[in-house]
Amino acid sequence: MKIEQYAVIGDMHTMALVGSNGSIDWLCLPKFGSHACFASLLGIEANGYWRLSAADPNPSVKRSYRGDTLVLETEYTTPGGRARVIDFMPVGSRSRQIIRIVEGIEGRVDMHMRMVIRFDYGLTVPWVRHLGDSGFVAIAGPNALTLHTKVKTRGVDLSSVADFAVGEGELESFVLVWHPSNEEGGEPTPDVKLELEKTHAFWSEWSARCRYRGPWRAAMIRSLITLKALTYEPTGGIMAAATTSLPEFVGGVRNWDYRYCWLRDATFTLYSFMTAGYSEEARAWINWLLRAVAGDPSQLQIMYGESGERLLVEIELRHLMGYENSRPVRIGNAASQQFQLDVYGEVLDVMNLARASGIKTDEDSWRLEVHLVTFVIDHWRDPDEGLWEIRGPRRHFTHSKVMAWVAVDRAIKAVEQYGLDGDVAGWSSVRSAIHEDICREGFHPGRNAFTQYYGATELDASLLMMPLVGFLPASDPRIVSTVELIEKELISGGFVQRYQTSGTGEVDGLPPGEGAFLPCSFWLADCLFLMGRTDDARELFERLLAVRSDLGLLSEEFDPIARRQLGNFPQAFSHVCLVNTAYNLNPQTVGPAEERSSI
Repeated sequence: MKIEQYAVIGDMHTMALVGSNGSIDWLCLPKFGSHACFASLLGIEANGYWRLSAADPNPSVKRSYRGDTLVLETEYTTPGGRARVIDFMPVGSRSRQIIRIVEGIEGRVDMHMRMVIRFDYGLTVPWVRHLGDSGFVAIAGPNALTLHTKVKTRGVDLSSVADFAVGEGELESFVLVWHPSNEEGGEPTPDVKLELEKTHAFWSEWSARCRYRGPWRAAMIRSLITLKALTYEPTGGIMAAATTSLPEFVGGVRNWDYRYCWLRDATFTLYSFMTAGYSEEARAWINWLLRAVAGDPSQLQIMYGESGERLLVEIELRHLMGYENSRPVRIGNAASQQFQLDVYGEVLDVMNLARASGIKTDEDSWRLEVHLVTFVIDHWRDPDEGLWEIRGPRRHFTHSKVMAWVAVDRAIKAVEQYGLDGDVAGWSSVRSAIHEDICREGFHPGRNAFTQYYGATELDASLLMMPLVGFLPASDPRIVSTVELIEKELISGGFVQRYQTSGTGEVDGLPPGEGAFLPCSFWLADCLFLMGRTDDARELFERLLAVRSDLGLLSEEFDPIARRQLGNFPQAFSHVCLVNTAYNLNPQTVGPAEERSSI
């Protein structure tokens, strides 16, 4: 099944991927970064799934979210009638639950349910004990799943199966609850109708708070709901995606674990929440960030776990064959230990934005910022692994130097604009030195453009950030020529590649081949807007909207040849950029591109 054929449901602790065939093929419990109990997405059916659909092998299928919510409805039409499956995860529950309601609409429809539970990413077969006529409990090690249902289930080939039918007005339900195996089955069996009403009300009320009223509002609302669902509610951390190892190139090795919180997304994410009116989520994100990065500046990581965990050891799961044979399947992410200079700029930038947005910060946070900018001043001349987390040698990446400049620039502005204590004269000298260094070493006269790293001739889409962070105005001839060259050399099938991966892999240390990284195309639209090419920017934005799934979801990348989504799903950064670009292109609002470049 293609990546875009999956819907998502979630409770702001974890998220399940539900295929258009009614199968939950990916679910980690009890939180985003936990081991999966359904992992057939990255393997075969024997690695775990939960299918609930019409028994007819060829039903007509329609699916949608119920209004502006995360309640999924899938309608099956068969020769015998119509039935609807309603999937959701209750919000606010003490335990993690998935509720699936089967509702007869007209006639009579035969339904089929099959559940294959495999803990430890599809590896461990649980011990199953039936609970009379009310379901069963499956246990392995520390994990337990209890299924509450009045539908009679039976065991078949290490799976649980049920066949039943619903007529008009009839309803059957299945409630799956995770709990520690040393405890009973969590909360009492819920009133599924009441839980549905509460969950629908929560998401409807949350969506209604969005203050955006311009064009593309429906697309923006769906993206904001996705971002809220990717938020780990206990801490405010926002996951980059709900999955691991969905490939950037089908059959390739560019398969990474994205179930972590990236600092790099911080400023964009804050803009998306603040501009849409979600100040509570913005404050929670800032507070998470401050807790996560606290400590020695030399130990700053590019990503952390849901609660700020630092040890994200990368290993390969050899028992999984990978999505469409894309191996290896990885959990953990070795890039967490890389030195990436740009994240220091992201942190200083987002803190400056927080102050500008009215989010109060204390003296401790400013002391941390001073430590960070001091580290940048001492290390901005060092090579690093860069924005794209390369697995090759460190280089002097132009984007990294630009974000070092941002770090110092935002520290200076914090002092000048908010009366904080800092060495403005010394910092200003360093800011000028970094700027001069980039303009001298990062610009290639022969190509009339800024290049990927000092001394290179290759381009990189990260250079599009230069006008967006205010390093140079979009009207600067060097920026104009760089953008035009990126349009000429990095666009494939109408979308922007991060950089050319068709060479020997000497830059990123990996075999060639990947899709177009969707945020880069949004960045190009933002740059075109700042350059006054509004029609071109809108055309590109509409092209990006067209590659969303039928449910309005985006992954990390898009294959313009095969016309399919690639990479981990749903991707927070893609949805963040969609929200911000919509604001940028709305003639009645001042968007993040203008604000961030001048703040």
